[in-house]
Amino acid sequence: MNNTSSTMDLCRKAKAAAELFRGQDPAVIDKALIYMQEELLLAEGEILEANARDVSLAQGSISDVMIDRLRLTKERIASMAKGIGEIAALPTPLGICLEKNLRPNGLRIEKVTVPMGVIAIIYESRPNVTSDAAALAVKSGNVCVLRSGKEAYGSSLAIVTALKRGLKRAELSEDVISLVSDTSRASAIELMEARGCVDMLIPRGGKGLISACVENSKVPCLETGTGICHIYVDGAADMDMALSIIENAKTSRPSVCNAEEVLLVDKRIAGEFLPKLKARLTDDREREGKTPVELRLDPEAAKIIQGTPAQDTDFDTEFLDYILAVKVVSGVSDACRHIALHSTSHSEAIITEDEEAMEYFTKNVDSAAVYVNASTRFTDGGEFGLGCEMGISTQKLHARGPLGIRELVTYKYIVRGNGQIRR
Repeated sequence: MNNTSSTMDLCRKAKAAAELFRGQDPAVIDKALIYMQEELLLAEGEILEANARDVSLAQGSISDVMIDRLRLTKERIASMAKGIGEIAALPTPLGICLEKNLRPNGLRIEKVTVPMGVIAIIYESRPNVTSDAAALAVKSGNVCVLRSGKEAYGSSLAIVTALKRGLKRAELSEDVISLVSDTSRASAIELMEARGCVDMLIPRGGKGLISACVENSKVPCLETGTGICHIYVDGAADMDMALSIIENAKTSRPSVCNAEEVLLVDKRIAGEFLPKLKARLTDDREREGKTPVELRLDPEAAKIIQGTPAQDTDFDTEFLDYILAVKVVSGVSDACRHIALHSTSHSEAIITEDEEAMEYFTKNVDSAAVYVNASTRFTDGGEFGLGCEMGISTQKLHARGPLGIRELVTYKYIVRGNGQIRR
């Protein structure tokens, strides 16, 4: 294990690499990404072996759904590689003229996109973030310093080792991608304090990690958010559609931030819908040998079906598990009020056939992604056509929603004259 000084050494090397990488030909960057994709696939065996060790060490110390976040498979590695290829195929976000302005004094002013420089990413037990973050950083002309959680360190190291081989094949500095070997809290603090070496910090993980970075970082921090995602089933909903969407949003991968955590049901249909919900999420799943969903019910819902009485905190909790808080509301405006009070501004959905209810919901819910008749599980860079993502931003400055390559660049003004002076 390296000591904490090695974290700053990595940051200094990254800063030096960023100066050389700035202005790199986008064609060379794309070639490097293709090599990174190839090397990732070639290293499948070493990555799976390292991941098996990580999973074995984590057994018993983290929950089964968190083990699922940690575990890699051939299919997941193939998906990671596919994401790199999709990023390589995207148009470069660099050197784009956003605005032009010819001033009366003859000055020609252009606003042009440029890299951030060095981006540090602190994340937890999802090793796929390693390749996603590295590829997005490289495509956008940035250098990245990655700091994974201790559970995922072995897997992340194997992934970074493969990606560095891709950089080397493209004759680029291997310092363009770095992985911090110290997974203690000290290294996270050093990254937060690395002003002058790190240009932007992105925390990707649970509420504790994100809050610590936002509150303590001296480096500008791009906040990604936890996901207390809501689905509201309106009185005019297609019930079969609603059940299908809810099951997908809650159970397809409950450990991720775009999974549903709260269900709101219009009181006009609660008596008919909630028994169908319990049958679909609890009784049927148990009979089929699948993990049933624990329904935590508000007093009105508890009058209709059996479940666990909900505590007030259940409507402010990102469970990341097979648990769903359920509340009966008096209509779309009541649903929007509840969401405004309890949401983390990540992803919310309405299920309805009523155009007015759709319009009201999409106008009044202030979240990064608002859905009509679709699962919240689509809030993802790949699903949005971004290749993959750095995380989901729930803030409003400077980016919101899935963070792709366009969100990882800034701009500068280039001013051309012919001898003008200011009088």
